[in-house]
Amino acid sequence: MFSLFKKDSPKLTATPIHLVNSLTGKKELFVPIKEGKVTMYTCGPTVYDYVHIGNLMSYTFADTLKRVFLFHGYTVNHTMNITDFGHLTDDADAGEDKMMKGLRRDGKPITLQAMRDLSDGYIASFMEDLAALNMIPATQYTRASDYVQEQIALIKTLADKGYTYETSDGVYFDVSKFPTYGQIGNIDLTKLKEGARVEVNTEKKHPADFALWKKGLLGWESDWGKGFPGWHIECTAMAFASLGKQIDVHTGGEDLKYTHHNGEIAQAEAATGKSPYVSYWIHNAFISINDTKISKSLGNTITLHNIMDRGYSPDAFRYWILTSHYRTGANFSFEALDGAKQALFRIKRYLYEEWKNATGGTIDMTYTERFRAAIADDLDTPKAIATMWEMIKDQTVSAASKVVTLKHFDTVLGVGLADDPDDMVRELGIMREEDIPPEIQELVDKRQIARATRNWEESDHIREALNLKGYIIEDTPTGQRVSKTT
Repeated sequence: MFSLFKKDSPKLTATPIHLVNSLTGKKELFVPIKEGKVTMYTCGPTVYDYVHIGNLMSYTFADTLKRVFLFHGYTVNHTMNITDFGHLTDDADAGEDKMMKGLRRDGKPITLQAMRDLSDGYIASFMEDLAALNMIPATQYTRASDYVQEQIALIKTLADKGYTYETSDGVYFDVSKFPTYGQIGNIDLTKLKEGARVEVNTEKKHPADFALWKKGLLGWESDWGKGFPGWHIECTAMAFASLGKQIDVHTGGEDLKYTHHNGEIAQAEAATGKSPYVSYWIHNAFISINDTKISKSLGNTITLHNIMDRGYSPDAFRYWILTSHYRTGANFSFEALDGAKQALFRIKRYLYEEWKNATGGTIDMTYTERFRAAIADDLDTPKAIATMWEMIKDQTVSAASKVVTLKHFDTVLGVGLADDPDDMVRELGIMREEDIPPEIQELVDKRQIARATRNWEESDHIREALNLKGYIIEDTPTGQRVSKTT
């Protein structure tokens, strides 16, 4: 478990956290099961391909929520699952299996070992993305293929309690045996059955019945034959194993609300007899491109590396995400990312300028209380960022205190404001004298002479020459500063 606060953190007024709970559709006061501790589960990726920025938005939101809990003094036990074997993931337990698709695309044999090997590479890439975006590592990353026996045991429990039935292609959960099915979104099973146009699987008793086990030639042995666990069962089994039978918070994208997460609730509460399985279901809206959802099937995905290749830092992307509320989503464009990049650059340039003068600064309590109240109000990160900018412009707050307070805010924002000064120098492109190429330093020295002799025309000419070579020169109270732009 992870705790953020140091012993010398400032004493703040207790700020209650309120979150919009998808289970009720209302903003509710957050009260954990155990005082001072939060158990949190995040639906992670299916690792058949590189994750895209829409996926990363969801994980950034979950990381920010975790940081908010930590900022408010909680310890957090956090699980993120990684789906690394095949199962069908649409509402009817049909469609193309993603891991099988990945194996065929990459020319690998259809075996469990090949599936494991395929996922290894994409897991490594995923972890690199999380690190680049400054995400606090989950307490545990649970890999689905490592928990197959736990999933089988949970299916057996449901079968013993009479919640399942077997067909020629698998084992299904009978939603009619669980009267409160569809709690998220208040799904009416009667209307759902009446509205079903085509029964994809004629052996299913109800369109909403979902697969717990899918039989096949590939997979693991079970009482129902060889095959794979269903879509929903893996998350519940791994949450049970890592966090317990009842947990505080479950996060995921809004596309998971009605099918996946209602399935999780039904099987978890049917197995344990305990309710609620999750106290707070928190869902984020999507990133879109040209008002269209990002989807691998649509071929409009953008990865973090695509963004970095175009000269944007992961910090700028994270900052852009936080300028929108997690429940409203955002329309991605490189123009919007330009704005985020420039805004973050200005903050980091200010920090760099004032860092050396930051001795004696203290966390400004007035702005910290306002920042804390914003993030405690259903993660209002746009308001928190606006508060941060207001403080930067406030002439009544000393520069030293602004620096310390900005670094404190970054424990929630995670956009690199607390980076080591050397890292910030590199990101800003500022060059130390020893790193400046000799031919560039010669021009810098000539310009210094020109300025000393008040030869402004020569000084401007040298500045233009430096710009053409990809360098910016600025005049500061401590002398000329050189930055590289290309």
